[in-house]
Amino acid sequence: MPTLVRDHTTRRSQPMPPAPRVEPTPPPNEVTVRVVGDGDARRGPHTRQRSGFTIRGFLLSVLLGAVAVGLFLVAGALTGLFHLENPFGTSRVDRTPPALLKQLSNLSEYHAAQGTFLVRIDVEDDVDVLPSFVAGERTLFNATGTVDATVDFAKLSTAAVRVDGERVRIALPEPGYAKPVVDPTRSEVVDRDRGLVNRIGDVFGDDTNNERDLYVLAGKKLAAAAKESDLQARAEKNTRLMLEGLLGRLGYQDVRVVFEKAPSPARASRA
Repeated sequence: MPTLVRDHTTRRSQPMPPAPRVEPTPPPNEVTVRVVGDGDARRGPHTRQRSGFTIRGFLLSVLLGAVAVGLFLVAGALTGLFHLENPFGTSRVDRTPPALLKQLSNLSEYHAAQGTFLVRIDVEDDVDVLPSFVAGERTLFNATGTVDATVDFAKLSTAAVRVDGERVRIALPEPGYAKPVVDPTRSEVVDRDRGLVNRIGDVFGDDTNNERDLYVLAGKKLAAAAKESDLQARAEKNTRLMLEGLLGRLGYQDVRVVFEKAPSPARASRA
C-alpha cells in the first residue's frame, strides 16, 4: 500500500513585477510658470532685450528740448546776440477810405472863452423782476470835454453900432454856448458790471450804441456844467477887451460894448 509522504519543502513565492509609473497628465489650459532667481539669470545665457517706444520718454524729450531752446533764446536776448520780437504782437492795418466833404459853412461866431470840464457818468440799467447779477448793467464813464462861449456877430444890425466922433457904442447879443465836444482820448469807461444774461448776449453781438449813448449823455452833462460856471462872464470880458483894442487902433478913444439879453420865446411870440 503506498504511503503518502508530505513534502515539507517550502516554496518561495515569486515577487510581483513593479507596476509601471504613470506620470500625471496636466489638466487642459494649465499654465506653468517658472521663476528664475537672480543667480540663475546671471548664470544663464544672456538674452538681449529690445527697447520699446514709450509716451513718457517722448514727452520728456520734448520738454527737455523746449527748455533748452527757451534758455538759449533768453540768453541770446539778455546778452544782445539777437533781437527778439513779441511773437504774440498785433499789427494794425488802416483801410479807411479818404474823407468826403459834405458841406462848407460860413462862421460868424467869435469864440471868446472855452471851459474844460470833467464829469463822471454813472448809469445803471436794471430789470425789475431779476437781480442785478442775473440781468442788468452798470457803467462808470469818465468824460472830459470842452464847451466854448461864443458871440454871434451875424445878428448885428445897423442900429447896433453907434458912432459919435471918437466915441462908439456897440450892442452885442449875450454870449451863447457852443456844442460840447467830448474828447475821446481823455475819456474812458472805468468800470462796467454786467449780469449773466448781458454777458451771454455780448458773446453773440456787440452793442455799439452803448458807447454812443454814454458820449451823448456826457455832452449834456458838460453843457449843464458850463451854464453853471462863469464861462459866460469870461466871454463878455474877452469880447469887450478885443473890441476895445481893435477899435482903439482905428482912432476911437471911447469904446463901449453892451451885451443885450435875447428875448425869451414867450416875449418874442407876444411881440
